[in-house]
Amino acid sequence: MTREERVEDRDLARYKIKKIIEEIKSKRGRGTELISLYIPPKKRMSEIINYLRQEYATAENIKSDTTRKHVKDAITKVIERLKYYQEAPDNGLVVFCGAIPVSGPGTEKMEIYVVEPPEPININLYRCDDHFHTEYLEDTLKEKEVYGLISIDVNEAAIGLLEGNRLKILGKYTSGIPGKHRAGGQSARRFERLREMAVHQYFDRIANHLNDEFLKDDVFPRLSGIIVGGPGFTKNEFLEDAEIDYRLKKKIVAVLDTNYSGEDGLRELVEKAKDILSDIRYVREKKYVDEFLSRLSKKHNMVVYGLKEVMDNIYTGAYDTLLILEDIGKRYMVFKCPKCSNTKEYIISNEEALKLEYRPPKCDKCNVDMELKENKDLVEYLASLSEEYGFKVILISSATEHGKIFKQFGGIAALLRYPITY
Repeated sequence: MTREERVEDRDLARYKIKKIIEEIKSKRGRGTELISLYIPPKKRMSEIINYLRQEYATAENIKSDTTRKHVKDAITKVIERLKYYQEAPDNGLVVFCGAIPVSGPGTEKMEIYVVEPPEPININLYRCDDHFHTEYLEDTLKEKEVYGLISIDVNEAAIGLLEGNRLKILGKYTSGIPGKHRAGGQSARRFERLREMAVHQYFDRIANHLNDEFLKDDVFPRLSGIIVGGPGFTKNEFLEDAEIDYRLKKKIVAVLDTNYSGEDGLRELVEKAKDILSDIRYVREKKYVDEFLSRLSKKHNMVVYGLKEVMDNIYTGAYDTLLILEDIGKRYMVFKCPKCSNTKEYIISNEEALKLEYRPPKCDKCNVDMELKENKDLVEYLASLSEEYGFKVILISSATEHGKIFKQFGGIAALLRYPITY
């Protein structure tokens, strides 16, 4: 498996866990009877099970009969599930279990969720509450790598942070430095001296902003590198003369020439630093969206877009890469008639899917309520098909510039290996 394939698999794994977290966070218990259990990597499961048995005995002291029963039942269910493991996986294990009310008191249903996090969790936690504690699992979804960007020339500068698929502009600044033509009445030497002082002050001002932004506690530990860009030699002079913190100087991984400075220079910097930033989602997503747009204008028979068109041709084997908005908000549902086995497929919004769950469609032949046989998030359904039909699935964020453009085409498209003939 190539490095890019590993990143793509990681993105899908993160997406699935994100959806699970959204579901788990919506659950509420009647009292402090929902169990959240975090198990560190490689922890021997026998130790965890012994601890849970102690908690089971302690639960006898709970005054409420209902809460006591629900807690003990949840602990029992967790122990049964953990018996399948000798030790926790490489990234650890997270278990959520508890009795969730369906409609009111007495309608509780025991639910359990077992999640292998995408990153190691170095926490050992058992907690009972009226909600599940997902915050530590959510921390594993945060992008660990960020790159600092600065684009500067003698007139303007901008500082940015590239985090995952998001380019965040931290600050835009102007220099106020006069041009090289001196004002009337000033000697050339005096004018040049004043200009040099202004440049030096400008450099120090930008360096202070750079230090303030990149040395923050929530930024510096994750800062993988800093990329500096701008037209001409100003960027090099800035690096030589400005009071940049020594810790940040060590983080500089590239100094690149750009046509622009300021905010436009930051965006150009992202383009020019593709090799360095190959693991950052922003760059990878933009690469695929640009390829889609290029094919659309030059080789339109090598691309399919729109939900109906993509789904109608997905079984042809012609797909190389499937692009889809990660927040497309669709579900894939299959209903089957209990009498004649007639089936109906739906790809509908999450809201429409909820309505169909409560009011299933009627069979066209038998006029009886059909039974729900499959109900999946569309992205997860397509990911399962990708293994069978050999195409990649690339998630696109709708929060970026290229994601917003892609959304105008329905938020789903396929890059083809060969044209599809009808």
